[in-house]
Amino acid sequence: MDTSLHTIDWVIIAVYILFSIGVGVYFTKRASKSTEEYFLSGRSLPWWIVGTSMVATTFAADTPLAITEFIRGAGIWQNWFWWNQLLAGLLAVFLFSRLWRRARVLTDNELLEIRYSGKPAAFLRGFKAAYFGILYNFIVMGWVINAMASVAAVMLNIDRWTAVWICVAIALSYALLSGFWGVVITDFFQFGIAMLGSIALAVIAVYAMGGMDNLLSALNEMLPVSGDIASSAVVTTNTLKFIPPTPNAGFFTMEFWESPFSKFLVFLTILWWSRDNSDGGGYIIQRMSSAKNEKHALLATLWFNLTHYAFRVWPWVLVAMVSLVAFPDVSEWALGDKVGYPLVMQKFLGPGMKGLLVVSFLAAFMSTIDTHLNWGASYLINDIYKRFIKPEKSFSDESKAQHHYVFVSRILTVFLMIFAALVAVKMQSIGKAWEFIFAMGAGIGLVLILRWFWWRINAWTEISALITSILITVTLEIIAGIQTVKEGIIYTLFGRAPIVFGIELQMHHKLLIIVPIAIIVWLTVTFLTKPEKESTLTEFYKRVQPGGWWGQIAKDIPRTKGNVLKGFLSNWLAGIAFIYGATFAIGNLIFGNWGCGLLLTVISILGFAWIWKKTIVKLDSD
Repeated sequence: MDTSLHTIDWVIIAVYILFSIGVGVYFTKRASKSTEEYFLSGRSLPWWIVGTSMVATTFAADTPLAITEFIRGAGIWQNWFWWNQLLAGLLAVFLFSRLWRRARVLTDNELLEIRYSGKPAAFLRGFKAAYFGILYNFIVMGWVINAMASVAAVMLNIDRWTAVWICVAIALSYALLSGFWGVVITDFFQFGIAMLGSIALAVIAVYAMGGMDNLLSALNEMLPVSGDIASSAVVTTNTLKFIPPTPNAGFFTMEFWESPFSKFLVFLTILWWSRDNSDGGGYIIQRMSSAKNEKHALLATLWFNLTHYAFRVWPWVLVAMVSLVAFPDVSEWALGDKVGYPLVMQKFLGPGMKGLLVVSFLAAFMSTIDTHLNWGASYLINDIYKRFIKPEKSFSDESKAQHHYVFVSRILTVFLMIFAALVAVKMQSIGKAWEFIFAMGAGIGLVLILRWFWWRINAWTEISALITSILITVTLEIIAGIQTVKEGIIYTLFGRAPIVFGIELQMHHKLLIIVPIAIIVWLTVTFLTKPEKESTLTEFYKRVQPGGWWGQIAKDIPRTKGNVLKGFLSNWLAGIAFIYGATFAIGNLIFGNWGCGLLLTVISILGFAWIWKKTIVKLDSD
């Protein structure tokens, strides 16, 4: 296998890096004007820039590697771990994109002192800013750096530590300069490059296997006869299934709850509404807030969900399938199953294409890292530094205050980057890191939805839900760590699942523990504590006019904004038809299931037609 990059590859990589830094330099002056420019681009962006930036951010170097881990492990159906999030994503499209735009906040944490009042609200704002801006952000950026370092280590034939710091230096060089302006503009180009690279790799790799039919035949030949094979790649009857088969065991048996179908069931019925991004999620909310109006916020979020779920995944799936055939045994690689993706790049790409694929990974990596740096810094500045340490009123001149905040933001950006790199070095499994993050926020999702629509939710509700989720998740990771060390194995972050009462707790088992306990805790706390002040609730309702269960609060407030709840259910169902229809239409057509693929295409088109007629054309475009 030729592991070297040629001159043309290095030229392509250098041109891309210079372009990215050039964009950063170009927007430096504009971004330095104020925190609103630095973090929201002055709330002036059109839907196609905003939506593409959303999907570019979620298209990181880790995602194709994590998908490869999923497919080389459980199979295609394991993607329901994130496919289920479309159901929450459509809440963001039809409800929260418009509500967040109305709220006109710089960060989603700022809403907490608009919706709630007093010291609990201030504490919650500071706590969530520190928790998500630092701890959560370190883990997310850590797995993204880990993934990029894995690719760089294989493609450039260098050690992983060196790869980590090279990636960090490149991303930091322009993220510091241009703030959100540089983020969204480079995101637009980075998404195009990343998609082009992943599609090109998939086409070349499948062609090298002799075409799709030959690839499927090769995978079928790898199915174990006795269930015992020597290689590390275990191809099973579930590997190529979109939905795992229903087990023969009864619903109330342990065998059922250890089956792949039970995991799929929990993902689809619990995970999507219970998570901390159920009302949009931090950096998605940041982009909703940057759109020029409600219509652009809605269109941006719809475009994001379509590209995120339907368009991106299938090239990665195909490359992962090729890796199973081309590299059935990757046990010699410390990186595990995720190394399958860069190994396919090395084996099947020639000069020029290798450079393009390295650039596509750099683009995906940088689009995610710069977002998390900018978003994390916005939390630390707006919700901690500006709110508690050096408020704006302490400055004699507003212009000086804004320049000071932007300067401190850049310092904090460096801090976030360095510590995220240190976390990356200790992280082995990207897929398990994903699961840990999902679990940490698994009990708060319903609160985040209801706080917009039910007057009785208060600051203590949200505090108790979040702390419950964190405590249970961290406790389970500590148990796993102790068990690992006792067995004489070196501990790595999220390296294994904890065993409790003889049961190895997988992601779906943790959800079945965390979510019910969190709901019981926050409901109890809600009714044992006082509601928020009526004046606070009234001001909040006037500002966003969400509808729902607001009783006397909403009675005397005239409606001046559109009712987001009107027609919501039909739009939500149409959105499911539109995007899941497109997702699985593409998948079926790739696999040669033409009848099912064409039927799903028709369903997708009908879903979009409904949304267009009932919602999009009725929104003001000014």
